[in-house]
Amino acid sequence: MTVLLERPRASIPVSRRHGRGFWLIAAVYLVALAFSTVPAPLYPIYQRVDGFSAFTVTVVFATYAVGVITSLVLAGHVSDWVGRRRILYAALGLEIAAGVLFLTWSALPGLIAARFLTGLGVGMLTATATAYLLELHKAHRPEADGTRFEIVSSAANLGGLGAGTLVAGALAQFVTSPLRTPYAVFLVLLALSVVAVAVAPETVDAPATRPAYRPQGVRIAGRDRTAVLVAAVSSFAAFAVFGLFTSLAPSFVAGALHQPSRLLAGLTAFLVFAAGATGQAVSGRLTPRTRFLGGLIAQATGLVVLTAGMQAASLTLFLAGGVIAGAGAGVLFKSAVGTIAAGAPAARRGESLAGLFLIAYAGLIGPVLGLGVAGLHVASTTSILWFTGVMLALLAGVAWLGWRRGR
Repeated sequence: MTVLLERPRASIPVSRRHGRGFWLIAAVYLVALAFSTVPAPLYPIYQRVDGFSAFTVTVVFATYAVGVITSLVLAGHVSDWVGRRRILYAALGLEIAAGVLFLTWSALPGLIAARFLTGLGVGMLTATATAYLLELHKAHRPEADGTRFEIVSSAANLGGLGAGTLVAGALAQFVTSPLRTPYAVFLVLLALSVVAVAVAPETVDAPATRPAYRPQGVRIAGRDRTAVLVAAVSSFAAFAVFGLFTSLAPSFVAGALHQPSRLLAGLTAFLVFAAGATGQAVSGRLTPRTRFLGGLIAQATGLVVLTAGMQAASLTLFLAGGVIAGAGAGVLFKSAVGTIAAGAPAARRGESLAGLFLIAYAGLIGPVLGLGVAGLHVASTTSILWFTGVMLALLAGVAWLGWRRGR
């Protein structure tokens, strides 16, 4: 994978084209990830209309995560040789198809199918857009460090996830068709995203001989295998927190905390993702070790405060814990992405980032499904207590791996 050295257009130098493309792809990344969380604040409405249980919500959410993982396995690495733009076109096409399904088929089978298509699109897009942004950044500012890339890519990822819940929650609160209007709005934004991709310059030269296709699997390049393991486990733990707030947290707020507001449901998830994006932005100047330790401590502390809020039925404590845990998870995931992006060779960067996202999205499935199953037998306050215990043990394992690597 090499950066294209195209002949500059008369009116737009190459560096300016790549600089403009950088911001266009960042916007596409944000819109696509925002669309993926639109259903989060709407789940309580689906539950009321169609009689969903909390476990059904976790199944629907897991279907999305399965779609992401399937796509990462089959296509997450293909942009390394077919080009970034082709994969983004396919990903946006899948999300547009999902949006049409959301609009026209709101029953449970339609919801499951639409979530699976959304997952397929997100799986194709995440690693591709991250690698694309890095290459556009380097082409535009070859002498600069990676700070701008790290901040913008993280903000587009987590900021998009949070923006989707906030916009959907606000629309659901104030419009007459809460299960349709949010999707209609995002269909327009997704169509504009296709245009943005068409304007951005490609950064990958097609190889003379295309490599034989093979599924991705979990292959992360890098000579420091302990660092790769720390990054992988950190991403799993971080996404477990994000999974909680894009699946069951709105139902917890409406049920256990007795706050049925749709806007509040969207705001709850938004605050967590906004905290994650903010944590990533302000931690840019920290040393890698300080950033790693700070993320661990913040996520662990936030989980404890969040659980205390559930036990005390305190919305304030619950939100405070979510914000602290979200900030820690964001910093921890930024540390993981930085480690893999820096350690992987250019020709395998897309493949390596796809492998990292594959592990991260596995963190969305396991813990959240566990919460859903537990919710069939125990109160939500008890299942959250178990979730926190498991996550604290996992974070302790990450800390031990980091300490071992430091030695």
